[in-house]
Amino acid sequence: MALENDTVLREFIRRVALLNAVGHDGKAQAGALVGKVLGEKAQYRNQVKELSGVINAIVAEVNSLTLSEQKAIVEKNWPETQKKPEVEEKKLTPLPSTDKYKVITTRFSPNPDCVLHLGSARAIVLSHEYACMYNGKFILRFEDTDPKTKKPQLEFYENIRKDLKWLGCRWDEEYIQSDRLKIYYEIVGKMVGDGNAYVCECTPEAFRGKAVAKEACPCRNIPPSDQLQRWQKMLAGDYQEGEAVIRVKTELDHPNPAIRDWPALRIIDTKKYPHPRVGSKYHLWPLYNLAAGIDDHLMGITHIIRGKEHYTNMIRQKYMYQHLGWEYPQAIHYGRLKITGAALSKSKIVAGINEGDYTDFDDPRLGTFAALKKRGIQPEAIKKMIIEVGVKPNDVTLSWESLYAHNRKILDATSNRYFFTADPIELHVSGLPKTFHAKLPLHPEHPERGFREYLIEPQGDKSAAMFWITKKDAETMQTTHMMRLMELFNIQIDTKKANSITATYTSESYEDVRKNKVQLIQWIPKGAEYPAEIIHQDASVTSGFAEAACKKLKPDDIIQFERYGFVRINEASEKLIAYYAQK
Repeated sequence: MALENDTVLREFIRRVALLNAVGHDGKAQAGALVGKVLGEKAQYRNQVKELSGVINAIVAEVNSLTLSEQKAIVEKNWPETQKKPEVEEKKLTPLPSTDKYKVITTRFSPNPDCVLHLGSARAIVLSHEYACMYNGKFILRFEDTDPKTKKPQLEFYENIRKDLKWLGCRWDEEYIQSDRLKIYYEIVGKMVGDGNAYVCECTPEAFRGKAVAKEACPCRNIPPSDQLQRWQKMLAGDYQEGEAVIRVKTELDHPNPAIRDWPALRIIDTKKYPHPRVGSKYHLWPLYNLAAGIDDHLMGITHIIRGKEHYTNMIRQKYMYQHLGWEYPQAIHYGRLKITGAALSKSKIVAGINEGDYTDFDDPRLGTFAALKKRGIQPEAIKKMIIEVGVKPNDVTLSWESLYAHNRKILDATSNRYFFTADPIELHVSGLPKTFHAKLPLHPEHPERGFREYLIEPQGDKSAAMFWITKKDAETMQTTHMMRLMELFNIQIDTKKANSITATYTSESYEDVRKNKVQLIQWIPKGAEYPAEIIHQDASVTSGFAEAACKKLKPDDIIQFERYGFVRINEASEKLIAYYAQK
């Protein structure tokens, strides 16, 4: 007997193919099935070529079904196979030296010169989740002490707060460094008076030459009493921008020239470069290592979690801590995280918006949190991805699929299903034997959510009905071939034109579909269409019709258009406007 006529074998292969498809987002892998079948059906080892042909045919049939339909068949026939063992969720590794501290305290410290993006997620999520893990404290600190080259902007303070709330990382305390300048001045004055810091009047070029030669600049050995006079001149505004800086003393022969007597505080002409919050009130502004180092101590930060590019900053700050008699926090430096295809450069994002390349900070082409939110990416998916990566010191490169995999698990369970016909083509079906009541589940695994219901009534002498189908499906149709309108009935294609298809009703039975390996397509009754536009990640727009049931949707609803993908509803008025999330 030919293998294609062996009903027992075909049913076994179909079962294996369906189980494989459900485990691979709806697409069974024919290559994987050959070994599986031969493993349990060794008697066919001498008929591999013929067996492969049967497997390929059944895989094509199974893959023509939607993932929802595949799951429904498996649940009905082999429910025991869907009891998946619980996979232990990945957790963060413990922090070091936690027993030294009463309260574990972490911080996220952005410069409010732009909105947050996916590249910021690692510092935010790890710092927040570790604080939660130890029932500790999470601090938000705005590091806004550069009104010249990385000038903060007022709008971004609030935008950052909104981004953190959306991400689910709420903070226990908030500080803004531009409110704390007098604190920094007081500590700088102490270090100058103690001889651990000094006012340097050398040009940057002259100082660099001395530092490279491991020599002291002329200002370094001036007595502290004279240095305090220079410090008072700085406070009084007697120096102009570029004429003096505060330097913290280190070993002159440190192996890294960038460590040697690092700059801690400089003068900025705030009449020319006013600060957006305090204007021209201050002219002495701390550099990163001074302000961040002081605040980490005063705010009780126990664990600093940041990228390894800050390792040199840790060494600089430790000199200041030694001078002040402070104990340095635990520092964890993780590797660089690169996400392929994501626009994450703050300067390029701002420039792109200013030049009109992007519409705003939520443009779908960007990797900002605002853009991800607009597209329907879930904050929990971002968190899971970051926790999975953890605090590894090695560099990590992720793709969008890494994020989509987590997002899909969330959306698949929560998103209701609807039909969407992109670039719609008219389908005329004649010969309907009766009125059909289409009852389409909002979610195949949650019947309690309800259904979308449509009456398909035959009209005219030919007992016909009119539908909209996608142009892509229409292009694959061939005359005399059978197709199935999902959850409705089967048709045979009669004629095919550029803008219309005619077909004849053949049967209602789903078994006919299975036997004949028929393609399943989504449809919308003519008269029940709702104009829709889908905006994709590359900002391209696909127009078409959504089904009328979508008129009940609201902004921020996330749904799945069957055989198309997940979308987030942006507007549901005269037409539906949605942003594409992912397959």
